[in-house]
Amino acid sequence: RRYAPDGVARGEIDLPGVGSVTHVAGSPDSSVVTFGYHSFVQPPSCYVVDLADGERRDISPVALPEGYDPADILIQQVNYPSKDGTPISMFVVHHRDVLLDGDNPTYLTGYGGFNISLGSGYQAALPAWLECGGVLALPNLRGGGEYGEAWHRAGMREYKQNVFDDFIAAAEWLVEQNYTRPENLAIGGGSNGGLLMGAAITQRPDLFGAVFCAVPLLDMLRYHHFRIARLWIPEYGSAEEPDAFHWLRAYSPYHNVRAGTAYPAILITTGEQDSRVDPLHARKMTALLQAATSADGERPVLLRAEANAGHGQGKPLRKRVAEAADQWGFIGWRLGMDWTAPTGRGANGRPT
Repeated sequence: RRYAPDGVARGEIDLPGVGSVTHVAGSPDSSVVTFGYHSFVQPPSCYVVDLADGERRDISPVALPEGYDPADILIQQVNYPSKDGTPISMFVVHHRDVLLDGDNPTYLTGYGGFNISLGSGYQAALPAWLECGGVLALPNLRGGGEYGEAWHRAGMREYKQNVFDDFIAAAEWLVEQNYTRPENLAIGGGSNGGLLMGAAITQRPDLFGAVFCAVPLLDMLRYHHFRIARLWIPEYGSAEEPDAFHWLRAYSPYHNVRAGTAYPAILITTGEQDSRVDPLHARKMTALLQAATSADGERPVLLRAEANAGHGQGKPLRKRVAEAADQWGFIGWRLGMDWTAPTGRGANGRPT
């Protein structure tokens, strides 16, 4: 919105669509303001607007993939009830031609921790996913910062299970609303989001078809002994505290793997130089799941270990591209996607 110096409203500034505004900059001596903008369907761009008339101009146009039109993509923000009845908001993104018939390959992601807010963000692989009929879902889980500190505290320490309940409820809602079905539903997350993936598959292994679990925390009874993880005790608690031991043991993914369970296909990643989350989490969880699962070879448990990489920050482009190719290739393979057939127009992007 635009306002005059005396606080009188001067109208709204038109934005390209549902997205996030960042880095607003201006001067008291000028009516010109610059700001950044990005969305699920548009890479980060920089705009300039003259507050005198509200006219917006893109000063850093970004070339989009050939044949990809953001106007073809529908972005919705829905609400669904969590296990305890708490309403949770969620972004749902898909091509306008997608049908709600349960056949859509769907990628559900989340984080839910450390007061971090998740909004609309662009991923380079997303246009291909959406053009091939895929659905993206991003819930604003408790533990994040989307609705203030109380929302954060409702998903930390003894309330951490709320985060997992919120995420599982999102998956159930997507199935109930006929966006997808369990065998067509992939989930993914990294770091604290990797912990979320571990909790999801150990609590509801029947609900997911494929899992991408990146640089995860998985042994929550001993996590604080390694690297810098002791710094996270205020968020999770420590097993050295008698009360905390019980809630950590109740959800710690490593300690809740059950032999003879048919786990979904899982790709776990780690960086051998990770200074935040020790690779031991990924290594021993992979070994334990491989020994425990009763699923056949079509649902493997795989470990992707990058020798000269860390938690993710500063990773060179070639390694990020290679990891993204493995991530989406794995998910697409498990969900039966045809990456050569763009959009759901006609075929609805159904697995083939």
